Amino acid sequence: MRVSRSLGATALTVVVLAAGLVVALRDRLPERGTDAGDPSDVFWEMVDASREGSTDAYLDLFAGEVREQLETVRDEMGEAAFQQYLRQRIAGLKPRDSFNQAEGYRYLSRLARAGLMAFIEHADPRAPVLHRVANETVKLGSDNPDNHYLTAALSGACEYRITGRRNTVAYLGFGTQAGHYGQGGGLPPTGYVEAAELEMDGEGRFELVLSCKEQEGNWLPMKPDTGMLIVRQTFLDRRTEVPAELHIERINCAPEEKRPSPLTPSQIDEGLRSASTLVAGASLLFAKWARDFQKHSNKLPRFDQETSNQAGGDPNIAYYHSHWRLAEDEALVIEAVPPECEHWNFQLNNYWMESLDYRYHTIHTNKHLAEYEPDGSVRLVVAHEDPGLPNWLDTAGHTSGTMCFRWIRAEAHPEPGTRVVKLAELSVLRR
Repeated sequence: MRVSRSLGATALTVVVLAAGLVVALRDRLPERGTDAGDPSDVFWEMVDASREGSTDAYLDLFAGEVREQLETVRDEMGEAAFQQYLRQRIAGLKPRDSFNQAEGYRYLSRLARAGLMAFIEHADPRAPVLHRVANETVKLGSDNPDNHYLTAALSGACEYRITGRRNTVAYLGFGTQAGHYGQGGGLPPTGYVEAAELEMDGEGRFELVLSCKEQEGNWLPMKPDTGMLIVRQTFLDRRTEVPAELHIERINCAPEEKRPSPLTPSQIDEGLRSASTLVAGASLLFAKWARDFQKHSNKLPRFDQETSNQAGGDPNIAYYHSHWRLAEDEALVIEAVPPECEHWNFQLNNYWMESLDYRYHTIHTNKHLAEYEPDGSVRLVVAHEDPGLPNWLDTAGHTSGTMCFRWIRAEAHPEPGTRVVKLAELSVLRR
């Protein structure tokens, strides 16, 4: 396939940047007894070659048809324009300090693990399995500490049924999406339904049909290009709430069609391709976001809703993504008057938009956990040490990172106010 000059920036970025890790896993396998190296090294080599404008070094990372396509792009754009394009797309994506780079390598290893689970182990839409991709040790895209994420492979050519019990989790939503995480082209929604819209029995049991054709009763729309199910369960307090019990199966097909397809070399080939593309695609997407968030560091402007939706965000959530940076003697004070809403929360992330380790540090709060002021407002304090104030959020050894505020199903969407102060100034806020 010929790659033309008119190829859009997003598609070209996927070809130019994601293809390297495809090659790393598929076309650069070592001879027996040689060192395979770390696939994430290819990512950094791509970043460095792009930053330096070394197109030959960049192209040396590729082989076969992918290299031929990239050479065609370079020839059609011209050497100087191709160098400029690579520099622009990479500029600022790679932190220089060793701490953030170390977390970056760990992040890439986590994405590789998630990709292999999603695209090798649970990739067959004939026999879908609800499984967790984002969890306590696999994080991406400002993963919500209040959420329990589940996903399953789907095909618009099939029909499915989810059976379940609602239990006591505060929020439960089901979404179908085109494409797969990190593969380019975004994750445009093809259907969405919330638990509040479902018919259930007295014990919270329900059935939900997923199909392209509209169904009576509980129905979650799909489209012919649907490839993915996302289930979000949001807790007000994980310690006291019970997550939903869910099971998915194919329907309206012969029993033998519900079994997984026999494994083939092409499936493994495609699975490795998809897994490596996730590593490159997701990491580049969120690294670019993180770089752009630095334009409004320590502030919380609203994130573009359409951009969020296209990347797999919940259409019922207003997101306020940004960057934060604090000196050792500084604190970030965040103040807001929560509107009428189903839920809200705030969290701290590292540079790579991974939530900080909420298992051992208080790095987020929400509608239920926060302490409020007498007038109904809420004040959050981000600091490296406990200032002795309510709603302290621990930076967990980080001096900078990203952050996210969310209003869920809110009647209004006020922008939270922020200000950086010296720790000594916080004494006036103590009650």
